[in-house]
Amino acid sequence: MILKNILHKSTYFLGALCFFSCANSDKLPAVLPNIITEQTLNDTDDPAIWIHPLDASKSIVFGTDKATNGAIYAFDLTGKIIEDKTIRNVKRPNNVDITYGFKINDSIAKDLLVFTEREQQQIRVFSIPEMQPLDNGGIPVFLGDSSEERFPMGVAIYNSPKDSSIYAIVGRKTGPLENYLHQYKLSVKEGNVVGTLVRKFGKFSGKKEIEAIAVDSELGFIYYSDEMHGIRKYYAEPNKGTKEISCFGGKKFMRDIEGIAIAKQKNGSGYLIVSDQQKGQFNLFDRKTNAFVKAINLSTVATDGCDVVTTPLNDTFSSGLFVAMNDNKNFYYYDLAKIISE
Repeated sequence: MILKNILHKSTYFLGALCFFSCANSDKLPAVLPNIITEQTLNDTDDPAIWIHPLDASKSIVFGTDKATNGAIYAFDLTGKIIEDKTIRNVKRPNNVDITYGFKINDSIAKDLLVFTEREQQQIRVFSIPEMQPLDNGGIPVFLGDSSEERFPMGVAIYNSPKDSSIYAIVGRKTGPLENYLHQYKLSVKEGNVVGTLVRKFGKFSGKKEIEAIAVDSELGFIYYSDEMHGIRKYYAEPNKGTKEISCFGGKKFMRDIEGIAIAKQKNGSGYLIVSDQQKGQFNLFDRKTNAFVKAINLSTVATDGCDVVTTPLNDTFSSGLFVAMNDNKNFYYYDLAKIISE
């Protein structure tokens, strides 16, 4: 009887092990990060990379820590927290983006850090590297919509080559099947950065939510993740209307389509790098054609946001830097060549 029980348990264990192995048999070999950052307090979500204008080795990675007592953490290129550049006491910051050379007046231009503050139903604007607020406490978003549809999540910046206007494209936790995203033109009024609504657009499948947004300013496109459906593509210029260009890639993902980063190379070439969250991988799509290129396992767990720059930063990141959120209160850094060449 004892032997029978042992054999039964052994058979059950081997069967379970076989099931687990088969379920994960298509997992790609892991590519390890060059750097893992120090941990945040709560829950990492989305990174943005600021390139120092004079010394690229002093560039900063900003990352959201998503909680009521949240923060925008600043990390150096070794993954250490830069405390005097970190913004604390933010009420659930979600996504973050960066733009360069925003004109405050005729003689002053600032690099901007823009992020959503979900529980305050607004976006925030800070100067880089001074980390000073420029928005008089915040820019309200989704005004006039129902209270449950006013909590912002995703944000991305569009720099218009047409007239140098700068726009924030903002998504939310819950929204309608049409006009899920709002586009705000950023300008200065009485010394503060303000946002003027210029367009409502964006389809939603209704399956889960929309968080990740990325903008290809040079080619003039907005991409966003309709999480269990596909990657949606629209024109970035407000006067080009609200018609969807395409929706692609959905069948390449296990379930949630998350963070989007655009690796911009010469002559419009490059890649869209998109998190396949539940599978723990990233899918690469051609920047020009949006055709699927390959998948890669970067050893992160449940990645939400990611960002990339193709500028060499230092000896470690000589081909550029890719940053991905990892579900252990930290971010992973990779030399871009490890991703593109794999």
